[in-house]
Amino acid sequence: MRCLPGAVRTTVILVVAWDIAAATVPLGELGQISKRTLLYLVLLGVATGLSWLCYFRALQLGEASRVAPIDKLSLVFVALFAAMFLGERLTMGTVAGVALITAGAVTLAIQ
Repeated sequence: MRCLPGAVRTTVILVVAWDIAAATVPLGELGQISKRTLLYLVLLGVATGLSWLCYFRALQLGEASRVAPIDKLSLVFVALFAAMFLGERLTMGTVAGVALITAGAVTLAIQ
């Protein structure tokens, strides 16, 4: 029963994602995706699945009010990695937002 909610959620997401893809892009274009891009997409899917498993396990072990804020720190990492690896520019607004998210998540997690 522990994995059933995650499986249901993933199935719904899968169906909706394919529906959106089919409505916006001809599915024949799937063959035009390079092998490297396809590999990255598969690895991303595996990482996402493992992330969900870790998140649900953390919810079993701890309080949601402490687990969820830590999970939201992923937004901070996205902004930092985008700047470091993708060369995206961090504006003052982005830096302020990242700082507020970090402060809020840490404050909620340590209560």
